[in-house]
Amino acid sequence: MTVVIVGAGPAGSTAAWHLAQAGIETVVLEKTHFPREKVCGDGLTPRAVREMQRIGLPHEVDAGWRRMKGLRLIAAGRTVEVPWPELTDFPDYGLVRTRLGFDEALARHAEAAGATVLTGHNVLGAERDDAGRVTGVRAAVLDADGRRTGEERRFDADVVLAADGNSARTALSVGLERREDRPLGVAVRTYYTSPRHEDDWMEGWLQLPDAAGRPLPGYGWVFGVGDGTSNVGLGILNSSKQFGRIDYRQVLREWTAAMPAEWGYRPENQVGPIRGAALPMGFNRTPHAVPGMLLLGDAGGMVSPFNGEGISYAMESARFAAERIVDALAAPDAAGRDAALATYPDVIRGQWGSHFQLGALFARLIGHPQVMNAALRTGMSAPPLLRMVVRMLANLTDHPGGLEDRAIHLLERLTPPASNQLSNRASTGRRPASLPQKARVEA
Repeated sequence: MTVVIVGAGPAGSTAAWHLAQAGIETVVLEKTHFPREKVCGDGLTPRAVREMQRIGLPHEVDAGWRRMKGLRLIAAGRTVEVPWPELTDFPDYGLVRTRLGFDEALARHAEAAGATVLTGHNVLGAERDDAGRVTGVRAAVLDADGRRTGEERRFDADVVLAADGNSARTALSVGLERREDRPLGVAVRTYYTSPRHEDDWMEGWLQLPDAAGRPLPGYGWVFGVGDGTSNVGLGILNSSKQFGRIDYRQVLREWTAAMPAEWGYRPENQVGPIRGAALPMGFNRTPHAVPGMLLLGDAGGMVSPFNGEGISYAMESARFAAERIVDALAAPDAAGRDAALATYPDVIRGQWGSHFQLGALFARLIGHPQVMNAALRTGMSAPPLLRMVVRMLANLTDHPGGLEDRAIHLLERLTPPASNQLSNRASTGRRPASLPQKARVEA
């Protein structure tokens, strides 16, 4: 069996490692050349760290990884520090590492396991047979500067894994449009040189003031990278009235202008442009399996509507997909192989369907400022409640666990899981832009 993976991000490289470990011929096609930058907060929750541990990816401090104690939340005039919980199922620490280093480390780890990683291969779309089954992909070969060389290559595969992020070009090539009935976010971020670069808390601002103290839309983060810089960014959900109507770069500037000058978050200390990207949430591209192809991570809208986290779900989806492929390899015939692959959407839905559905409700509620403000006043003044909320938002629970775990599990059991198998009936049929125009422009 041959598997072709489109994209060498967290989903693609993790899948490649699992498949190569199982002895399956695996080729990863990545458009860019390493090292390469990706728009991200650069923060990894314990859920993502668990997947790193599963594949044995080294993450020592002396290699550029920074351990994080937990979340420092700022809102309603209060600051509350919430350590990552001590659980059986998850490590008690998070990490910060720029995607510049993280993605390349994952790709090299997959190569060391036996996968082939080809950079400079821009996948143009999936190839299908007369019955509509995906049989491979077609890619344009790029030079070191990202320009087309004029060469195109076809890669045949028994299974294609679409892990090409929020662009989802491979899924779009077979008609899988974005679902407009599911949440969507936008994130923008940049780096500043700062004395706070070694802060070991992931700092989340649940309310963003400008220099005059007026509220700005969205939520923000400040993560110390440890190399002299901080990653500072903000996100906004499409449940907000301001979504798609404002200059997100300017919002970031106004927010950082209100911070203490000694922190260094000023234009003269900015390192690189402000970059933006879409956050495809809550299974906003379905179905997650079509004959011959599975969708992983952001390509399948597997970002949590609760907190904008996508890396852990990308890596988990990669593991689940690889397990289904191993099962398919053991099947006696083609029908059995297809049946094994067809279970993938059920697995994903069973894992996160209810959690994402709750997250979609959460996203709609906090789109109303009065609801958001009331919730923050209550939560920030009750640290025990806030700790439970953080665990729910970060999807960190033990099974069966204690009282908090059981309460969260009960809430999810009472929530019908989001569907991820039917075609997108809610789609308008037009191909949407992946990001509002104002967020795509770099500063």
